[in-house]
Amino acid sequence: MRHSQFTLTRAAVHQHTQQRLLEHLCLNDYSTRCTRPVLCSILLFAAAALISLSAACRRLRAVPSPETVRKALLATLPEMAELQRRINRALAGDLPRGLRQRGQRLAVDLTLVPYHGEHQQRVEEVYRGPAKNGTSHFHAYATAYVVRKGRRYTVALMAVEKGDAMADVLRTLLREAARAGVRSRLLLLDRGFYSVDVIRYLQAGRHAFLMPAVCRGRKADHPQGPSGTNVFRYWKRSGWSRYTLTEKGGRTATVAVCVKCRNARGERGKHGRQAWVYAYWGIAPKSWDWVRQTYRQRFGIETSYRQLKEAKIPTTSRRPAVRLFLVAVALLLRNVWVWLHDQVLSRPRRGSRELQLQRLRFQTLLSWLLQVGEASFGVRDFVECERAIISNT
Repeated sequence: MRHSQFTLTRAAVHQHTQQRLLEHLCLNDYSTRCTRPVLCSILLFAAAALISLSAACRRLRAVPSPETVRKALLATLPEMAELQRRINRALAGDLPRGLRQRGQRLAVDLTLVPYHGEHQQRVEEVYRGPAKNGTSHFHAYATAYVVRKGRRYTVALMAVEKGDAMADVLRTLLREAARAGVRSRLLLLDRGFYSVDVIRYLQAGRHAFLMPAVCRGRKADHPQGPSGTNVFRYWKRSGWSRYTLTEKGGRTATVAVCVKCRNARGERGKHGRQAWVYAYWGIAPKSWDWVRQTYRQRFGIETSYRQLKEAKIPTTSRRPAVRLFLVAVALLLRNVWVWLHDQVLSRPRRGSRELQLQRLRFQTLLSWLLQVGEASFGVRDFVECERAIISNT
């Protein structure tokens, strides 16, 4: 059995994470007391504790006041376009060289963060979508992930506003991924990208893709029978087909369709026949099972979003730049965690490295950052009060 020769400490993890934030996000010194390293350490502490910056300043002892930290953060943030460029450079900072040597499978998705406030300057800043968590207003962010051998690196991030075309969003994400050196071999898309504009853009750019087909048209109980893509939902056997989407203006796009049918057999409490309908282009699938298993790789994004919520600093700010920056900090922390497992904690073996996820869980990494912050600044373990505790003994 091969024995480990090195140890990874919480101080080394904190130093590496802080270096990535300072190097790419270009934080500035605000004052002699609120310097770049101090601001960065407070950000990491707040992310690890899952509390606001104001709460972090009140919990730590030797740090500037909450108002000073708030002003320092606002003073260091550039306008949105420049901020997104810096964030994407930071996301690309730890990408392994192997991801840049050949085309990769990219998973693209749109995440909606519920928002219960008003817009800051423009109505378009707040995205509208199906109701969730008691609101239909969100701050939306599109992300692109590399899906390769259990490693999910975030390679691109952008804020999405109300009215943004999904084709433009996808174009921006692919451009940022290309700047990071990651080329798309196959795009795994969410059903939200199932539209004529997106498909025509991908086909014109020769980008192979795979995504669920949105089933529309008449249902089976209609007197005239099913129509549109709803026809595929009632197939009894797996098979292949083609379908042409048509929008109101008359523009069309043709895709290949794969229908994978199976019997649930009581799995997860479900019974009867199930049919998955996929739209694809630019690939030659080996089988129906290959299509389903390949698309299932995109489900790892849900785990990434869960971990994003575990490190996203809460805020009541209405500024889109502040909210985008805090989402980026959480994604950068997750990228650092993935990089540590890929380059430091993995066990060498013939063919590829063996991941050892039990060595460092994401919650453990956050706990280490929390401990370093407490050791560096001290914990405020008292509160001012009006009366003293009088013991009866």
